[in-house]
Amino acid sequence: MPSIELSEDEERQAVVALIDAWTTRELAAEGPLTAVERIEVTDRTATHRWLLRFAGDEKDVITLWLTYHQRTLHYETQFMPAPEDHAVEVLTYLFRRNAHLIQMAFAFGPEDAIYLMGRTPAALLDEDELDRITGCSVMYVDDHFPTAMTLAFPDQYRRRRRRP
Repeated sequence: MPSIELSEDEERQAVVALIDAWTTRELAAEGPLTAVERIEVTDRTATHRWLLRFAGDEKDVITLWLTYHQRTLHYETQFMPAPEDHAVEVLTYLFRRNAHLIQMAFAFGPEDAIYLMGRTPAALLDEDELDRITGCSVMYVDDHFPTAMTLAFPDQYRRRRRRP
């Protein structure tokens, strides 16, 4: 598919329109997306931010942050607090899982927590890519959260029973 070179302003407007339309449609579909909040950024660190809240199986709510920076869309979700004990086991598990993730990785983020993060060029963003980003984010959290939490907090964390 041939690409069209857009100015930065046109690209930003296209990304904002795409994400706004996608979130509106997904909310109306009454799927796992339960809430959306769009935040106007005024400190020049980014131009637009969205908080997408999904119903998870292992976590009640999985909040995915989408942040449009200059020509890229950054996405992240806080996966779990940093482990105080058993850190080597937890980090070994998560870093080995990184090899199996598509365009995302576990990393340390703000607040000394472990995040699941990724970035994609804005020029490649379309509805299918938004589906992939959000679907993988929710799936990776649900798949890896129980094991990581069990390793980090063996005396406190109990896995949920799967919904029928």
